[in-house]
Amino acid sequence: MAQIHETVIIGEGAKIADDVKIGPYCTVSAQATIGSGTELISHVVVSGKATIGSGCTVSPFAVIGGQTQDLKFKGGMPGVQIGNNTVIREYVTVNAATNDGDFTTVGDNCLLMAYAHIAHCCHIGNHVIIANACQIAGHVTIEDMATIEGLVGIVQFLRVGKLAFVGAMSKITKDLPPFMIGHGDPIEVRMVNRVGLERRGVDEAGRKAIKEAYRILYRGELTTVAALDKIETELEQTPEIKYLLEFCRASEKGIVR
Repeated sequence: MAQIHETVIIGEGAKIADDVKIGPYCTVSAQATIGSGTELISHVVVSGKATIGSGCTVSPFAVIGGQTQDLKFKGGMPGVQIGNNTVIREYVTVNAATNDGDFTTVGDNCLLMAYAHIAHCCHIGNHVIIANACQIAGHVTIEDMATIEGLVGIVQFLRVGKLAFVGAMSKITKDLPPFMIGHGDPIEVRMVNRVGLERRGVDEAGRKAIKEAYRILYRGELTTVAALDKIETELEQTPEIKYLLEFCRASEKGIVR
């Protein structure tokens, strides 16, 4: 049976799993869904069409599903979808998408630390860590296993590649390729995320290829197009190299160099 404090306000029609815990002074909208084993500690607002998966923990004063701050919002019922086993700390805000029927999404096994803001239409992958007070503008994609340190700002319509690492207090104004460590304002790629690659089980051949790709892309004097062509023709086409090439060539805003 769900454990729901007497001060909680739940809209009629909300879907609450039988073993959910909802602490004092939380508010849950009528359109919300909360999965098995999830806990809202206290003073949490789950607004609009928000879905929170199983096994999540949401700390006090977080707001999930608040209306987009995009001035193009014309009404309807956009929402937020949070995956399973994700931890959302104090004062985090995850805003709903802008257009009716669209969703801002956060994947499984993520950690969103205190005061982080995820704006409308963002898509956060699985196993992503976003540290304290990061401010992520609308339409940003952060891919699986990326780590964003504290006080980072990310401009709208950008991508952070999988297994990328962003140092604290950086400003991201272009796409950050996968497997790289970026830092600074403006951000610069400093090195390969070697520790992250090892921890996530990328084999030696994959790590070696990424290191060589970094040398070509960031330590040579070639244009981006020429560097990518050289990586394609000269390096072993491991899954990591293929993905790096795909990511960089698909970039609409240009990559961090």
